[in-house]
Amino acid sequence: MAYFPAFIKLDSAKVLVVGGGKIAYEKLERLLDFTQDIELISLAYSQQMLDKIKEKDLTYEKRAYEEGDIKAFAMVIIAVDDIALQAKIFEESRQYKCLCNAVDSVDYCDFIFPSYIQKDDLTIAISTSGASPALAKYLKNYLSALIPSSISGFLQEMKELRSYLPKGKERMKMLDKKAQDYIKTWGGTNNG
Repeated sequence: MAYFPAFIKLDSAKVLVVGGGKIAYEKLERLLDFTQDIELISLAYSQQMLDKIKEKDLTYEKRAYEEGDIKAFAMVIIAVDDIALQAKIFEESRQYKCLCNAVDSVDYCDFIFPSYIQKDDLTIAISTSGASPALAKYLKNYLSALIPSSISGFLQEMKELRSYLPKGKERMKMLDKKAQDYIKTWGGTNNG
């Protein structure tokens, strides 16, 4: 079954990353695009991870995961090879209603990390529900090349218009036409 696509607002949601290696680093990098309210627990950290922790001034502890560590978090990312620990944390996440992602263990995931494109306010997520991460990566590159660099300015203009134009059918019609006209200028190539 495919995953339901949803965008989660992380403004007031604390995230815990369990793990300090290469995969944990990759997940951390992606999370940092959306929040800095991230804490880490691991027995060991790669130098790359320590550098990122220092750069972003993140809270971390060098120790083993202990039961109850997730109770204050809205989301936990388990980036360790220990399947028994993944299962334990996943089961514990049910008790605290904490969203859980265990790297490479879909049985212990409430959500997966899609491939995504982010250009300021524009975020496009791509998922094959785990069938082909390689296809998602190449599709991301293909779609990214189609988006003009002017997208940020256009979205800022649309945001401003939405903030002061009165709600109603006329506003919807005008904003729809403006978006349609903007897309028509693309011509299928990155004319940024």
